[in-house]
Amino acid sequence: MRILAIDTTLTRCSVALIESDTALAALSESMERGHAERIAPMADEVMRTAEADFDSLDRIVVTTGPGSFTGLRVGLSFARGIAVALAKPCVGISTLEALALERGEDGARAAAIASGPDFYVARYQDGAPTVAPQRFGPDEARAALAGAHVRGPAAGAFNGEVSDAPDILALAQRGARLDPALYPPNPLYLRAALLNMPS
Repeated sequence: MRILAIDTTLTRCSVALIESDTALAALSESMERGHAERIAPMADEVMRTAEADFDSLDRIVVTTGPGSFTGLRVGLSFARGIAVALAKPCVGISTLEALALERGEDGARAAAIASGPDFYVARYQDGAPTVAPQRFGPDEARAALAGAHVRGPAAGAFNGEVSDAPDILALAQRGARLDPALYPPNPLYLRAALLNMPS
């Protein structure tokens, strides 16, 4: 199965192409903004490096957040557009799930992303969610993540392993194993779009 994976949710813009468990090409760039300008050229470069055509893809995988409104919207729109054009499934994976489980599923694993004074967190036990991705205050988050190995941008607040973004190759491999019907590409934003916020 040939998978194109896309992540634009946090402070990186990443694209990877894998076939089965073999990485064919990958690119990842640090950026706070500018995902919209880079995602298409990066995807094109990945495909050209692998000497592959978009028509050869079997599935698209994309992170669904939490993340910034603009970055998340860019990645999801691009991934959905390719999937619709190719009539291929698009698998959406929570950024928290991607971070928590990218190095395995055994034991208690979790992820944390800061959102103002609060945290978006998720916790898994042997791969099964015990705390679904949601927003907590600091004390609630600490209680929810107790006993788990925590990864993510805000993992330092919980004595965990700081990681600025999901590993794009691990994301692609995880997306290959998941049922698209159970993992739709629906967004989870860190905060609402500015135009939807009260003045």
